Amino acid sequence: MGMTLTQKILAAHAGLPSVQAGQLILASLDRILGNDITAPVAIREFRRLGRGAVFDKEKITMVMDHFVPNKDIKAAEQCSICRSFCAEQEIGGFYDVGRMGIEHALLPEQGLVTAGDAVIGADSHTCTYGALGAFSTGVGSTDMACGMASGKAWFKVPSAIRVRLTGRPGRFVSGKDIILHLIGMIGVDGARYRSLEFTGSGIAALSMSDRFCICNMAIEAGAKNAVFPADETALAYLRAHGAREPVIYTADSDATYDAELALNLTEIRPTVAFPHLPENTRTFDEIGEIAIQQVVIGSCTNGRLDDLRAAAEILKGRRCAAGVRVIIIPATQQIYLDAMQEGLLRIFIESGAAVSTPTCGPCLGGYMGILAKGERAVATTNRNFVGRMGHPESEIYLASPAVAAASAVTGRLSSPEEVMNT
Repeated sequence: MGMTLTQKILAAHAGLPSVQAGQLILASLDRILGNDITAPVAIREFRRLGRGAVFDKEKITMVMDHFVPNKDIKAAEQCSICRSFCAEQEIGGFYDVGRMGIEHALLPEQGLVTAGDAVIGADSHTCTYGALGAFSTGVGSTDMACGMASGKAWFKVPSAIRVRLTGRPGRFVSGKDIILHLIGMIGVDGARYRSLEFTGSGIAALSMSDRFCICNMAIEAGAKNAVFPADETALAYLRAHGAREPVIYTADSDATYDAELALNLTEIRPTVAFPHLPENTRTFDEIGEIAIQQVVIGSCTNGRLDDLRAAAEILKGRRCAAGVRVIIIPATQQIYLDAMQEGLLRIFIESGAAVSTPTCGPCLGGYMGILAKGERAVATTNRNFVGRMGHPESEIYLASPAVAAASAVTGRLSSPEEVMNT
């Protein structure tokens, strides 16, 4: 029986000639990731295991990004635990204020993940790295602790859904619109513990930013992971970022899939997920007048340079609407610097937006943009659950950077075409 791309990677890391869906395996890991929320718990559990040293200090990364720069005493203490542990263990992959970025943008940028890798992270959006042809998935802090101690993790091999992409996305349609469209099709549990495996000629029309965004939000459909084949676009990205030599896997022609879906990218339109689930999607022919009070452009989903360029194209020469707070968060220090050199930060500031140092901040209701009762936000983040960004009676509308920027200008949920055509 043939194997999917994910199953090929897992078989190789388990030292097995083949695996099949539902099989329990013990796989070696190429990278283990934690952040300032999840790593302190993992460190405590690591201590309880009685291990003196991590299995490989070069394969562990900790990124201080959720409540960093520290918002309060508790946040400071969490980071202090991580700093002390990484110093003790001589872990070079420790990213703190001034050096850090939002973890799932930072690791690919730093060349820490390559095609063919098996990666776990104590953060649900670790599935982002499937854009590079890797197997990556989120785990709990206890699994992170065991990974740091042994370099291995147990997995139940996932079955898969194949998503065949054709066509090319139109203007103002990005990876965010594509993944929201897909989640709207299958629901927030439509890929539960499955691998979303993307194939087809349409992949060539997607940038790496599009692919990172799509894989990032696979968890919002319940997926164990998502993965794109490592084509020349991905390999060029890996070379440019100094990643290790890739190992390229391809699915067998007789691989078995639980379902096969077809998406014509040409037909997808700017899409918004209404409160309070990412599956509650609508296009602008279904959207009425919805006033907003805040816009957030950033996060591990949409804080990359391409995302900032898309927002700047719309905000250039325009002003954010009165009464709308617009917060823009470049995902890494390098993205911040590149945006500054391109003049994007000037565009944002002149439009009336605030620009932040890299942080997850408002995405999880941490800080840098908490919502009050009754307020609505358009956000390029990945979740819009009840209370996710503040008060339980606030509302989050998930959208692309282009839609978020257009909404910032009008003060209501708006399409990019509406703003650019006026």
